Amino acid sequence: MSITKSPWLIHYDGSSCNGCDIEVLACLTPMYDVERFGVVNTGNPKHADVFLVTGAVNEQNISVIKQIYDQMPAPKVVVAVGICASSGGIFRDCYNIVGGVDRVIPVDVYVPGCAARPEAIIDGVVKGVGVLAEKQAALMKGLAEKKAPGAYVYEGEYDENGTLTKKAAGKAEVDGE
Repeated sequence: MSITKSPWLIHYDGSSCNGCDIEVLACLTPMYDVERFGVVNTGNPKHADVFLVTGAVNEQNISVIKQIYDQMPAPKVVVAVGICASSGGIFRDCYNIVGGVDRVIPVDVYVPGCAARPEAIIDGVVKGVGVLAEKQAALMKGLAEKKAPGAYVYEGEYDENGTLTKKAAGKAEVDGE
């Protein structure tokens, strides 16, 4: 199963001028058609693989960004779109701005620009999908190497109907035995 064939993204606007948001929406139009890469925009973080953040982080949206990030299943990728999401941008010195998204959650891909061009956003998402594939491979390798205590180990052969033969079927294996 490859997560890179149809990555779903969730978009969140911090406190921005909406320039990058308009460019993110332009990526979904027929002219740029980000869906040709299988990317689907979703509103539910529990279905998202890529977290696309625009705008600077302020005191009021720190908890929202953390909550969205925590609700996303692993593996996940964060893409900071625009200079504001990367460093705070022109709003960096405002009294309520904390800075870029990396002050709150780990960022995997930075997309530069003010406002970021649709081509750059698409390139950032595609790079994020590459990072997502690496994270998925590492996660799958870690799961394969980790043996849960009391897990069922099926050492047998399957017949033509897909049924496991009786040879050691359902034997519980415990670490240390």
